[in-house]
Amino acid sequence: MPRQTYHAKPGEIEATWHHFDADGRILGRFATEIATVLMGKHRPTWTPHVLSGDVVVITNAAKIVLTGSKLDTKSLRRYSGYPGGQKVESYRTVLEKDPCRVVREAVTRMLPSGPLGRRMASRLKVYAGAEHPHQAQAPQVLEIA
Repeated sequence: MPRQTYHAKPGEIEATWHHFDADGRILGRFATEIATVLMGKHRPTWTPHVLSGDVVVITNAAKIVLTGSKLDTKSLRRYSGYPGGQKVESYRTVLEKDPCRVVREAVTRMLPSGPLGRRMASRLKVYAGAEHPHQAQAPQVLEIA
């Protein structure tokens, strides 16, 4: 048995496609599980400096749930970089306008910052309805607790 720790090389790990249904799921708990799969920490071959995660397809993002009074009290902030360029919106208004953005922001903010985190975030596909255009990739339904 070798005594060395296994480190995956770039291009050595094949990405599989996973499908998640966000219907009735709590946003934060759901986003942590998705971020774990995108980073690849669910695999025994996880390596911190290699893109070892999988591709994730999320459907029914419009039916995500926020507990308590977070729909009205919690806000989503963006900043353009210019003076006076801060935009603040409540989660209720963002869910009405673009429900995919709420899920995408929650997941990408749990990923590492930097070039590798941006590559992980590009593997996230979020759709508001039940249909998605990735049937050809045959995404597996991965059940989370």
